[in-house]
Amino acid sequence: MAGHSKWANIQHRKGRQDEKRGRIWTRVIREIMVAARQGGGDLDANPRLRLAVDKAKAANMPADTIKRNIDKATGNLEGVNYEEIRYEGYGIGGAAIIVDTMTDNRVRTVAEVRHVLSKHGGNLGTEGSVAFQFQHCGQFVFAPGTSEDRVMEVALEAGANDVITDEDGAIEVLCAVSDFEAVKKALEGAGLTPDMAEVTMRAENTVALAGDDAARMQKLLDILEDLDDVQNVFHNAEINAE
Repeated sequence: MAGHSKWANIQHRKGRQDEKRGRIWTRVIREIMVAARQGGGDLDANPRLRLAVDKAKAANMPADTIKRNIDKATGNLEGVNYEEIRYEGYGIGGAAIIVDTMTDNRVRTVAEVRHVLSKHGGNLGTEGSVAFQFQHCGQFVFAPGTSEDRVMEVALEAGANDVITDEDGAIEVLCAVSDFEAVKKALEGAGLTPDMAEVTMRAENTVALAGDDAARMQKLLDILEDLDDVQNVFHNAEINAE
C-alpha cells in the first residue's frame, strides 16, 4: 500500500531528539514509574514497562537506576506520584497537536501548555477535539532500500495490520498496541532492524507546512517538547523546512 513521504520528517524528528539526549533520562524514568505503578514491576507481565526499560537501556541508563525507579513506583521505595494527562490543541495552519504529559502538578502543567500554544500561534482544544485524527498503534519504520517483500512477509505473519511503502521508499509497519512486542520480536528475529519502533499516535492525514509556517510550527513543537512535564508531542504537520 502506498503512503506519503515521511522519511525526511522522521529523520528530522530523530535528529532533534538526539540533540536533547540530556532530557531523555528524565522522561524515561517517569515512564518507568508510571508503567510499574499501573502494571507491576514484572517485565514479563507488563509490556509497557518492558518497552520503557528498553528505551532506558537504549539511552545507556544504568541497571541499578532502572531498578531503583521500578522499586519507587511499586512501593518498595518512597517516590513522587506522577499522573498522566493528555492535552489536545491546534498549531500553525490548523495542524492537530497532542501533548502527553506526566506531572505531579496538573495546574502547573496545563498553564504551561496553554501558554506555549497561545504565545506561538496555536490554541488549546477540548478533550477529543483532535484525537480522532490519530491512530493509537505500534509503528516500525525501515529506511529506504529495505526489502519490502521480506518486511511484509515477516510482519503480516507476526500479526501486523498493515505495511505501507512511502513515496520515498521508507517502509512503515503498523500493528495493534497489544501486538507490538510480538511484531518487534519477529522482525528483529528475521534480521530486520527498524530505524524507529514505538507505540505512537499516528496521524491519519497530514497538513503540509512550508516556509515561515513550517518554521513557526517547528518552533512551537520544540518549545512544547522542552517543557519539563511533557513526555511526547504528536502532530499531523508535514514540515518542509527548506
